[in-house]
Amino acid sequence: MKGNITTENTTEGGLKKGLGRMLSGENLFMSRYTANGACEIAFASSFPGTIVATELAKGETLICQKKAFMASTQEVELSMHFQKKLGKGLFGGEGFVMQKVTGPGMVFLEFDGHCVEYDLAPGERLVCDTGVVAAMEETCGFDIQSIKGLKNMMFGGEGLFETVVSGPGKVWLQSMTIEQLASLIVPYVPSK
Repeated sequence: MKGNITTENTTEGGLKKGLGRMLSGENLFMSRYTANGACEIAFASSFPGTIVATELAKGETLICQKKAFMASTQEVELSMHFQKKLGKGLFGGEGFVMQKVTGPGMVFLEFDGHCVEYDLAPGERLVCDTGVVAAMEETCGFDIQSIKGLKNMMFGGEGLFETVVSGPGKVWLQSMTIEQLASLIVPYVPSK
């Protein structure tokens, strides 16, 4: 931080909203930074990855993976989003509870690894591994489908299911999840 900045920890919206944030992977309390004049503040990602800054219009909503929210302007609302279908929650890679950020305002999101943004046309479909969908606009459809072919399921290394995101709307994919990185590192960790 540089300049005259005051910091306040708050439940931001009350205890009920704070508990909702906890279920979606955030803390009960949020830090509010207020600039008193010309100031600078910087935030660092909690994992090697990409920070995405996006301006949300009033009522515009993004659905994000748990722990994606990093920071925002005060007007942005952070809440929970529930996957309503059993299959999506169990096999979609993100679980039943995700984060929901609603504008107006600027939001900063952190994604694992490299991030690629796609702008899908109405009806356009994007098929990808489960777990790589980091965020999407609320206008996007989200579903899972089983991988075709027994050989593909058994030897493809992708699991039994894949995610299908359909337009219209933007979707952000991440190149690697923290779980994938951990599984790649484990063989190199010495055991006593």
